[in-house]
Amino acid sequence: MTDRAAPVIDALVPDDLVRCAEIEAELFAGDSPWPLSGFVSELRAPYNTYFAARLALGGPVIGYAGISVLGRPGEHECEVHTIAVEPGHQGSGHGRALLEAMLEVADRVHAPVFLEVRTDNDPAIALYERNGFEIAGTRRNYYQPSGADAYTMVRAARTTEPEGHAHS
Repeated sequence: MTDRAAPVIDALVPDDLVRCAEIEAELFAGDSPWPLSGFVSELRAPYNTYFAARLALGGPVIGYAGISVLGRPGEHECEVHTIAVEPGHQGSGHGRALLEAMLEVADRVHAPVFLEVRTDNDPAIALYERNGFEIAGTRRNYYQPSGADAYTMVRAARTTEPEGHAHS
């Protein structure tokens, strides 16, 4: 058994995007993977935050994730746009670390988090459920061109209260 180092999670930068598009094409070949131009425009949008998973600081991207913060202050909602880890590194904690980074963004603005996930993606569904998400509905034929269904999942807004401080 090999010990795997904890993933390094940092900001996704423009130099990472070609690799992201390659991973995307491999993972989502049957469901209209984002092209490089899609990653470029997502990274530029001011309401989005994108993260990279790497094996070492400054290393190549092995996974990526993005979340948007939408709405007015006090009424924010967050939407997970994507989360992906290249096949050779799945199951090693990188997806969990990327999800935790995105949830920290949502928690800072006390926002609920929404996402879609293929109904047949049991590992991802289990990860989301372990992190407080619940299935809120089903979107039929959500993924194209495959026609696969998606669950819409939501995690309620979280607030971080200091230890020992409670509302009465």
